[in-house]
Amino acid sequence: MLNILKAKLIVIKIGSSLLFTSNKTLRLKWVQSLVDDISLLLKRNLKIVIVTSGAIALGCKKLKINKKNLKLNEYQAVAALGQIELMNIFKSAFSKKRINVAQILLTLDDTENRRRSLNAKDTIRTLHKINILPIVNENDTTATSEIRYGDNDRLAARVAQITEADTLIMLSDIDGLFTKNPKKYKDAKIINKITKIDKRITDSATKSLSDYGSGGMITKIEAAKICMNTGCNMIISNGLKNNPVKSINKFKKFTWFVPKTNKVNSKKKWILSSINTKGAIIVDDGARKALLCGKSLLPVGIVNFRGFFQRGDTIQVLSKNFKNIAIGVSAYSSEDISQIKGLKSEQIKNVLGYSSRGEVIHANNMVISENE
Repeated sequence: MLNILKAKLIVIKIGSSLLFTSNKTLRLKWVQSLVDDISLLLKRNLKIVIVTSGAIALGCKKLKINKKNLKLNEYQAVAALGQIELMNIFKSAFSKKRINVAQILLTLDDTENRRRSLNAKDTIRTLHKINILPIVNENDTTATSEIRYGDNDRLAARVAQITEADTLIMLSDIDGLFTKNPKKYKDAKIINKITKIDKRITDSATKSLSDYGSGGMITKIEAAKICMNTGCNMIISNGLKNNPVKSINKFKKFTWFVPKTNKVNSKKKWILSSINTKGAIIVDDGARKALLCGKSLLPVGIVNFRGFFQRGDTIQVLSKNFKNIAIGVSAYSSEDISQIKGLKSEQIKNVLGYSSRGEVIHANNMVISENE
């Protein structure tokens, strides 16, 4: 059984639904009880990162407006106001325990860019070194597609991967993932331990979509895939009760997504966790066999490509029947690929006028898909 006290670094994700009551009253006593829990973890020398929602909700509350009627630019403006409100709440609560906090605003684009994700990792690591608690929120003031239902679940998983966390705790308004909606079906059973995300699990998540709080279960399953693939435990636990983290070990009622045992380096973890791949390369059978044997992808094995991507973008590698083979970082743009596909590596310079490298995707920049 998972014991979170044995972790070294824990990411705790808080949804907007936990910060407010049903009549939109801020749950300050709950926030303080969460702070009490985190204070105890810090005293045990655990490193903590909080990923929280709530900026837009707090901005709307401050202005006494309904977020359903907002346009995108109004969403972003409200979020800017709400960010300050949100951090003031946490700053006030943590100051009672003499804990300093710092805010980090990220978008999915920040996590998908290797250099920027490393910068975020270094910032969080530095904050931990000087005993400051990082609080991460999505940068809704600049994000566009990110302002939508449940994205902070995947953001939290990406933060867990970037920081090389042992455990991601998803505090939700339900005890965990159930076989069906427990609010409608008395025979619904909680799934305590998940070692593989298969159709049974995704079907359970789909059935719960409209009933499980503000984040939904589908995005939590997507977050779990990221964690499981990169060696991080993830649990979904009911966060509505006071002292929500302490309650996890006390009541032992949660869904635990068990990570895979295979170890990959931090760069490959980042590649494997990519949420937005920019395109795809289709390869022949010979290239497919070479990739599955750990070889790099050469232009001679490429038969086609999809999408538009630049050098350094993360892309998929597909077989001729469009099954996933791998995901990796391309050394060439899609425009370059259109000219060098099917050619031998030594011909690249004659066609493009330069040769970045002989491999389109080096084996060190590629992760083979699980199902191949």
